[in-house]
Amino acid sequence: MKIEDLALVLTRGLGTKGVAHLLEVFGSATAVFEASEEELIRRAELRPELARALSRREALAVAEREAEYCHRHSIRVVASTDEEYPVLLRETDDFPHILYVRGDVGALSRRSISFVGTRRMTPYGERACSELIAGLAARVPDLCIVSGLAFGIDSAAHRAALLNSVPTVAVVANPLPGVTPTQHTSLAEDIIAHGGAIVSELPSSTRQKGCYYISRNRLIAALGCGTVVVESHAGGGALTTARFADDYNRSVMALPGRITDSASAGTNHLIRSRRAQLVASAEDIISELMWDLDLPAVAPTTIDTTLDLTPDEKGLLCCFRTSDPLSVGELMELSGMQSGELSALLMSLELAGAVRLLPGNMYEKLM
Repeated sequence: MKIEDLALVLTRGLGTKGVAHLLEVFGSATAVFEASEEELIRRAELRPELARALSRREALAVAEREAEYCHRHSIRVVASTDEEYPVLLRETDDFPHILYVRGDVGALSRRSISFVGTRRMTPYGERACSELIAGLAARVPDLCIVSGLAFGIDSAAHRAALLNSVPTVAVVANPLPGVTPTQHTSLAEDIIAHGGAIVSELPSSTRQKGCYYISRNRLIAALGCGTVVVESHAGGGALTTARFADDYNRSVMALPGRITDSASAGTNHLIRSRRAQLVASAEDIISELMWDLDLPAVAPTTIDTTLDLTPDEKGLLCCFRTSDPLSVGELMELSGMQSGELSALLMSLELAGAVRLLPGNMYEKLM
Protein backbone atom coordinates (compact mmCIF):
# COMPACT_ATOMS: atom_id res chain seq x y z
CA MET A 1 0.00 0.00 0.00
CA LYS A 2 1.26 3.47 -0.94
CA ILE A 3 0.16 6.72 0.61
CA GLU A 4 -1.55 7.58 -2.70
CA ASP A 5 -3.86 4.57 -2.22
CA LEU A 6 -5.13 6.03 1.03
CA ALA A 7 -5.32 9.53 -0.47
CA LEU A 8 -7.46 8.25 -3.34
CA VAL A 9 -10.18 6.78 -1.11
CA LEU A 10 -10.05 9.81 1.19
CA THR A 11 -10.67 12.27 -1.67
CA ARG A 12 -14.02 13.96 -1.17
CA GLY A 13 -16.56 13.20 -3.90
CA LEU A 14 -15.08 9.83 -4.91
CA GLY A 15 -17.18 6.81 -4.02
CA THR A 16 -16.21 3.15 -4.16
CA LYS A 17 -17.08 2.79 -7.85
CA GLY A 18 -15.44 6.11 -8.68
CA VAL A 19 -12.17 4.89 -7.18
CA ALA A 20 -12.47 1.60 -9.09
CA HIS A 21 -13.09 3.55 -12.32
CA LEU A 22 -9.96 5.66 -11.85
CA LEU A 23 -7.86 2.58 -11.10
CA GLU A 24 -9.16 0.92 -14.25
CA VAL A 25 -8.33 3.98 -16.36
CA PHE A 26 -4.91 4.82 -14.91
CA GLY A 27 -3.75 1.49 -13.44
CA SER A 28 -2.73 2.71 -9.99
CA ALA A 29 -3.42 5.39 -7.41
CA THR A 30 0.05 6.84 -8.02
CA ALA A 31 -0.73 7.28 -11.72
CA VAL A 32 -4.01 9.01 -10.85
CA PHE A 33 -2.20 11.64 -8.77
CA GLU A 34 0.46 12.07 -11.44
CA ALA A 35 -2.18 12.89 -14.09
CA SER A 36 -2.95 16.51 -14.96
CA GLU A 37 -6.32 18.11 -14.36
CA GLU A 38 -7.02 18.09 -18.12
CA GLU A 39 -6.05 14.42 -18.40
CA LEU A 40 -8.34 13.46 -15.52
CA ILE A 41 -11.25 15.25 -17.18
CA ARG A 42 -10.54 13.87 -20.66
CA ARG A 43 -9.62 10.26 -19.86
CA ALA A 44 -11.71 9.62 -16.74
CA GLU A 45 -14.51 12.09 -17.49
CA LEU A 46 -14.33 13.60 -14.01
CA ARG A 47 -16.05 16.78 -12.92
CA PRO A 48 -13.64 19.76 -13.08
CA GLU A 49 -13.70 20.37 -9.32
CA LEU A 50 -12.92 16.70 -8.58
CA ALA A 51 -10.14 16.61 -11.18
CA ARG A 52 -8.69 19.78 -9.65
CA ALA A 53 -8.65 18.29 -6.15
CA LEU A 54 -6.83 15.18 -7.41
CA SER A 55 -4.28 17.08 -9.48
CA ARG A 56 -3.50 19.30 -6.49
CA ARG A 57 -3.08 16.18 -4.32
CA GLU A 58 -5.28 17.76 -1.66
CA ALA A 59 -5.98 14.48 0.17
CA LEU A 60 -2.33 13.52 0.75
CA ALA A 61 -2.10 15.35 4.07
CA VAL A 62 -5.25 13.60 5.27
CA ALA A 63 -3.81 10.27 4.10
CA GLU A 64 -0.61 10.88 6.07
CA ARG A 65 -2.63 11.41 9.25
CA GLU A 66 -4.70 8.29 8.53
CA ALA A 67 -1.54 6.21 8.00
CA GLU A 68 -0.16 7.43 11.33
CA TYR A 69 -3.46 6.57 13.05
CA CYS A 70 -3.35 3.04 11.62
CA HIS A 71 0.27 2.56 12.67
CA ARG A 72 -0.55 3.74 16.18
CA HIS A 73 -3.42 1.25 16.51
CA SER A 74 -1.69 -1.72 14.79
CA ILE A 75 -4.11 -1.63 11.84
CA ARG A 76 -2.92 -3.06 8.54
CA VAL A 77 -3.95 -1.12 5.44
CA VAL A 78 -4.35 -3.34 2.37
CA ALA A 79 -4.96 -1.89 -1.10
CA SER A 80 -6.72 -3.77 -3.89
CA THR A 81 -3.49 -3.64 -5.89
CA ASP A 82 -1.58 -5.49 -3.14
CA GLU A 83 -0.90 -9.23 -3.39
CA GLU A 84 -2.50 -9.78 0.04
CA TYR A 85 -5.86 -8.39 -1.07
CA PRO A 86 -8.44 -11.23 -1.17
CA VAL A 87 -9.03 -12.43 -4.72
CA LEU A 88 -12.73 -13.17 -4.19
CA LEU A 89 -13.38 -9.60 -3.08
CA ARG A 90 -11.51 -8.12 -6.03
CA GLU A 91 -13.78 -10.09 -8.40
CA THR A 92 -16.80 -7.95 -7.43
CA ASP A 93 -17.68 -4.71 -9.22
CA ASP A 94 -17.95 -2.66 -6.01
CA PHE A 95 -14.86 -3.80 -4.10
CA PRO A 96 -13.34 -1.28 -1.68
CA HIS A 97 -9.87 -0.18 -2.74
CA ILE A 98 -8.73 -0.08 0.90
CA LEU A 99 -9.30 -2.60 3.68
CA TYR A 100 -8.40 -1.89 7.28
CA VAL A 101 -7.40 -5.10 9.06
CA ARG A 102 -6.51 -6.13 12.60
CA GLY A 103 -5.10 -9.62 12.86
CA ASP A 104 -3.87 -11.98 10.16
CA VAL A 105 -4.48 -10.58 6.66
CA GLY A 106 -3.83 -14.05 5.27
CA ALA A 107 -7.08 -15.30 6.83
CA LEU A 108 -8.97 -13.32 4.17
CA SER A 109 -7.51 -15.49 1.41
CA ARG A 110 -8.30 -18.91 2.89
CA ARG A 111 -11.11 -21.19 1.66
CA SER A 112 -13.87 -18.98 3.05
CA ILE A 113 -17.58 -19.38 3.59
CA SER A 114 -19.92 -16.80 5.10
CA PHE A 115 -22.45 -17.57 7.83
CA VAL A 116 -25.20 -15.05 8.59
CA GLY A 117 -28.54 -14.97 10.36
CA THR A 118 -30.85 -13.29 12.77
CA ARG A 119 -29.77 -11.53 15.94
CA ARG A 120 -32.71 -13.23 17.69
CA MET A 121 -31.55 -16.79 17.12
CA THR A 122 -33.28 -19.81 18.57
CA PRO A 123 -31.60 -22.81 20.26
CA TYR A 124 -32.22 -24.68 16.99
CA GLY A 125 -30.33 -22.05 15.01
CA GLU A 126 -27.43 -21.96 17.46
CA ARG A 127 -27.09 -25.74 17.49
CA ALA A 128 -27.40 -26.05 13.71
CA CYS A 129 -24.81 -23.33 13.15
CA SER A 130 -22.38 -25.05 15.51
CA GLU A 131 -22.90 -28.48 13.94
CA LEU A 132 -22.50 -27.20 10.37
CA ILE A 133 -19.23 -25.44 11.18
CA ALA A 134 -17.93 -28.41 13.17
CA GLY A 135 -18.69 -30.65 10.19
CA LEU A 136 -16.90 -28.29 7.80
CA ALA A 137 -13.92 -28.04 10.13
CA ALA A 138 -13.57 -31.82 10.12
CA ARG A 139 -13.61 -32.06 6.32
CA VAL A 140 -12.30 -28.84 4.78
CA PRO A 141 -8.63 -27.83 5.05
CA ASP A 142 -7.58 -24.16 5.03
CA LEU A 143 -11.12 -23.19 6.06
CA CYS A 144 -12.19 -19.73 7.22
CA ILE A 145 -15.60 -18.68 8.56
CA VAL A 146 -16.73 -15.14 7.69
CA SER A 147 -19.46 -13.26 9.55
CA GLY A 148 -20.36 -9.88 10.99
CA LEU A 149 -19.70 -10.06 14.77
CA ALA A 150 -23.34 -9.14 15.51
CA PHE A 151 -25.46 -10.72 18.22
CA GLY A 152 -27.13 -14.03 17.41
CA ILE A 153 -26.01 -16.22 14.52
CA ASP A 154 -22.97 -14.07 13.66
CA SER A 155 -21.34 -14.44 17.06
CA ALA A 156 -22.40 -18.10 17.23
CA ALA A 157 -20.58 -18.71 13.93
CA HIS A 158 -17.42 -17.01 15.16
CA ARG A 159 -17.48 -18.95 18.42
CA ALA A 160 -18.10 -22.27 16.65
CA ALA A 161 -15.12 -21.57 14.40
CA LEU A 162 -12.91 -20.80 17.40
CA LEU A 163 -14.14 -23.93 19.19
CA ASN A 164 -13.11 -26.02 16.17
CA SER A 165 -9.72 -24.27 15.72
CA VAL A 166 -10.80 -22.60 12.48
CA PRO A 167 -9.71 -19.01 11.73
CA THR A 168 -12.62 -16.63 11.44
CA VAL A 169 -13.02 -13.15 9.92
CA ALA A 170 -15.39 -10.56 11.34
CA VAL A 171 -16.45 -7.68 9.08
CA VAL A 172 -17.58 -4.67 11.11
CA ALA A 173 -19.53 -1.53 10.23
CA ASN A 174 -17.30 0.90 12.11
CA PRO A 175 -13.72 2.19 11.98
CA LEU A 176 -11.08 0.08 13.68
CA PRO A 177 -9.70 -0.59 16.24
CA GLY A 178 -13.10 -0.64 17.99
CA VAL A 179 -15.91 -3.03 17.16
CA THR A 180 -19.69 -2.93 17.19
CA PRO A 181 -21.33 -4.10 19.30
CA THR A 182 -18.84 -3.16 22.00
CA GLN A 183 -20.05 -6.16 24.02
CA HIS A 184 -18.13 -8.34 21.56
CA THR A 185 -14.76 -6.66 22.12
CA SER A 186 -13.40 -9.72 23.94
CA LEU A 187 -14.70 -12.00 21.17
CA ALA A 188 -12.91 -9.82 18.60
CA GLU A 189 -9.66 -10.09 20.54
CA ASP A 190 -10.13 -13.86 20.74
CA ILE A 191 -10.60 -13.99 16.96
CA ILE A 192 -7.35 -12.10 16.42
CA ALA A 193 -5.46 -14.21 18.96
CA HIS A 194 -6.43 -17.41 17.11
CA GLY A 195 -5.32 -16.47 13.60
CA GLY A 196 -8.40 -14.60 12.39
CA ALA A 197 -9.02 -10.96 11.55
CA ILE A 198 -11.32 -8.01 12.09
CA VAL A 199 -11.99 -6.08 8.88
CA SER A 200 -13.51 -2.72 7.95
CA GLU A 201 -13.54 -0.50 4.88
CA LEU A 202 -14.21 2.64 6.93
CA PRO A 203 -11.48 5.22 7.72
CA SER A 204 -10.99 6.62 11.21
CA SER A 205 -12.91 9.82 10.42
CA THR A 206 -16.15 7.94 9.73
CA ARG A 207 -19.11 8.83 11.90
CA GLN A 208 -21.24 5.89 12.95
CA LYS A 209 -24.38 5.48 10.81
CA GLY A 210 -26.82 2.62 10.48
CA CYS A 211 -26.49 2.61 6.70
CA TYR A 212 -22.97 1.15 6.94
CA TYR A 213 -24.43 -2.22 7.91
CA ILE A 214 -25.70 -2.76 4.38
CA SER A 215 -22.25 -2.02 2.96
CA ARG A 216 -20.78 -4.34 5.58
CA ASN A 217 -23.14 -7.10 4.41
CA ARG A 218 -21.85 -6.84 0.84
CA LEU A 219 -18.30 -7.46 2.09
CA ILE A 220 -19.42 -10.53 4.06
CA ALA A 221 -21.00 -11.92 0.89
CA ALA A 222 -18.02 -11.01 -1.28
CA LEU A 223 -15.40 -12.60 0.97
CA GLY A 224 -17.03 -16.04 0.89
CA CYS A 225 -17.26 -18.67 -1.82
CA GLY A 226 -20.86 -18.97 -0.68
CA THR A 227 -23.21 -17.67 1.99
CA VAL A 228 -25.20 -19.81 4.44
CA VAL A 229 -28.28 -18.19 5.98
CA VAL A 230 -28.89 -20.14 9.17
CA GLU A 231 -31.98 -18.33 10.48
CA SER A 232 -33.75 -15.16 9.35
CA HIS A 233 -37.03 -13.47 10.00
CA ALA A 234 -39.09 -12.40 6.98
CA GLY A 235 -37.40 -8.99 6.77
CA GLY A 236 -34.08 -9.86 8.37
CA GLY A 237 -30.82 -8.14 7.46
CA ALA A 238 -29.28 -11.51 6.60
CA LEU A 239 -31.46 -11.54 3.50
CA THR A 240 -29.58 -8.51 2.14
CA THR A 241 -26.35 -10.48 2.47
CA ALA A 242 -28.00 -13.31 0.52
CA ARG A 243 -29.01 -10.86 -2.22
CA PHE A 244 -25.45 -9.54 -2.46
CA ALA A 245 -24.10 -13.08 -2.69
CA ASP A 246 -26.56 -13.87 -5.49
CA ASP A 247 -25.57 -10.67 -7.34
CA TYR A 248 -21.93 -11.77 -7.11
CA ASN A 249 -22.85 -15.19 -8.55
CA ARG A 250 -21.90 -16.89 -5.30
CA SER A 251 -23.81 -19.85 -3.90
CA VAL A 252 -26.62 -18.96 -1.52
CA MET A 253 -27.63 -21.67 0.94
CA ALA A 254 -30.27 -21.72 3.65
CA LEU A 255 -31.16 -23.95 6.56
CA PRO A 256 -34.83 -25.00 6.58
CA GLY A 257 -36.97 -24.48 9.66
CA ARG A 258 -40.51 -25.22 10.79
CA ILE A 259 -43.23 -23.23 9.04
CA THR A 260 -44.51 -22.07 12.42
CA ASP A 261 -41.16 -20.52 13.47
CA SER A 262 -40.84 -16.82 12.62
CA ALA A 263 -37.05 -17.10 12.89
CA SER A 264 -37.12 -19.43 9.88
CA ALA A 265 -39.59 -17.43 7.77
CA GLY A 266 -36.81 -15.79 5.77
CA THR A 267 -34.80 -18.95 5.16
CA ASN A 268 -37.89 -20.95 4.20
CA HIS A 269 -38.85 -18.21 1.74
CA LEU A 270 -35.38 -18.27 0.18
CA ILE A 271 -35.68 -22.03 -0.33
CA ARG A 272 -39.30 -21.91 -1.52
CA SER A 273 -38.54 -19.17 -4.08
CA ARG A 274 -35.46 -21.09 -5.25
CA ARG A 275 -33.15 -18.26 -4.32
CA ALA A 276 -31.19 -20.54 -2.00
CA GLN A 277 -30.14 -24.17 -1.96
CA LEU A 278 -31.48 -26.15 0.98
CA VAL A 279 -28.65 -27.45 3.17
CA ALA A 280 -28.99 -29.65 6.24
CA SER A 281 -25.41 -30.80 6.79
CA ALA A 282 -21.79 -29.86 6.21
CA GLU A 283 -21.72 -32.39 3.38
CA ASP A 284 -24.55 -30.51 1.65
CA ILE A 285 -22.50 -27.31 1.80
CA ILE A 286 -19.36 -29.02 0.54
CA SER A 287 -21.30 -30.51 -2.37
CA GLU A 288 -22.99 -27.21 -3.26
CA LEU A 289 -19.63 -25.41 -3.39
CA MET A 290 -18.10 -28.40 -5.25
CA TRP A 291 -15.35 -28.56 -2.65
CA ASP A 292 -15.80 -32.33 -2.62
CA LEU A 293 -14.01 -32.47 -6.01
CA ASP A 294 -10.66 -31.70 -4.38
CA LEU A 295 -11.18 -33.04 -0.87
CA PRO A 296 -10.00 -36.51 0.18
CA ALA A 297 -12.78 -39.05 0.53
CA VAL A 298 -13.66 -40.06 4.05
CA ALA A 299 -14.87 -43.46 5.12
CA PRO A 300 -18.22 -43.47 6.89
CA THR A 301 -17.88 -43.87 10.61
CA THR A 302 -20.23 -45.31 13.15
CA ILE A 303 -20.53 -43.38 16.37
CA ASP A 304 -21.48 -45.28 19.48
CA THR A 305 -23.93 -43.07 21.35
CA THR A 306 -24.86 -45.70 23.93
CA LEU A 307 -24.72 -44.27 27.42
CA ASP A 308 -24.70 -46.14 30.70
CA LEU A 309 -27.88 -44.59 32.11
CA THR A 310 -30.04 -45.65 35.03
CA PRO A 311 -33.68 -46.63 34.35
CA ASP A 312 -34.84 -43.30 35.83
CA GLU A 313 -32.44 -41.34 33.58
CA LYS A 314 -33.60 -43.28 30.53
CA GLY A 315 -37.22 -42.63 31.47
CA LEU A 316 -36.61 -38.90 31.78
CA LEU A 317 -34.79 -38.85 28.45
CA CYS A 318 -37.85 -40.41 26.83
CA CYS A 319 -39.82 -37.29 27.78
CA PHE A 320 -37.95 -35.49 25.00
CA ARG A 321 -40.12 -36.76 22.14
CA THR A 322 -38.87 -34.16 19.66
CA SER A 323 -35.78 -31.96 19.28
CA ASP A 324 -37.60 -29.05 20.93
CA PRO A 325 -36.20 -27.82 24.27
CA LEU A 326 -38.38 -28.39 27.35
CA SER A 327 -38.71 -26.30 30.48
CA VAL A 328 -38.35 -27.72 33.97
CA GLY A 329 -42.09 -27.28 34.47
CA GLU A 330 -42.87 -29.26 31.31
CA LEU A 331 -40.47 -32.02 32.37
CA MET A 332 -42.09 -32.21 35.82
CA GLU A 333 -45.50 -32.58 34.17
CA LEU A 334 -44.34 -35.19 31.65
CA SER A 335 -42.28 -37.25 34.10
CA GLY A 336 -44.42 -36.86 37.22
CA MET A 337 -41.28 -36.15 39.24
CA GLN A 338 -40.80 -33.62 42.02
CA SER A 339 -38.41 -30.70 41.61
CA GLY A 340 -35.55 -32.14 43.69
CA GLU A 341 -35.56 -35.56 42.04
CA LEU A 342 -35.84 -33.99 38.57
CA SER A 343 -32.93 -31.60 39.18
CA ALA A 344 -30.65 -34.44 40.26
CA LEU A 345 -31.49 -36.52 37.18
CA LEU A 346 -31.04 -33.54 34.87
CA MET A 347 -27.61 -32.88 36.34
CA SER A 348 -26.65 -36.52 35.78
CA LEU A 349 -27.85 -36.36 32.18
CA GLU A 350 -25.89 -33.14 31.65
CA LEU A 351 -22.71 -34.74 32.95
CA ALA A 352 -23.33 -37.72 30.67
CA GLY A 353 -23.68 -35.42 27.66
CA ALA A 354 -27.27 -36.47 27.02
CA VAL A 355 -28.88 -33.05 27.58
CA ARG A 356 -27.72 -29.47 27.90
CA LEU A 357 -29.06 -26.43 29.71
CA LEU A 358 -30.16 -23.51 27.51
CA PRO A 359 -30.96 -19.88 28.41
CA GLY A 360 -34.35 -19.54 30.12
CA ASN A 361 -33.82 -22.72 32.16
CA MET A 362 -34.73 -24.90 29.14
CA TYR A 363 -33.21 -28.31 28.47
CA GLU A 364 -32.34 -29.78 25.09
CA LYS A 365 -31.77 -33.45 24.27
CA LEU A 366 -28.41 -34.07 22.57
CA MET A 367 -28.79 -37.67 21.43
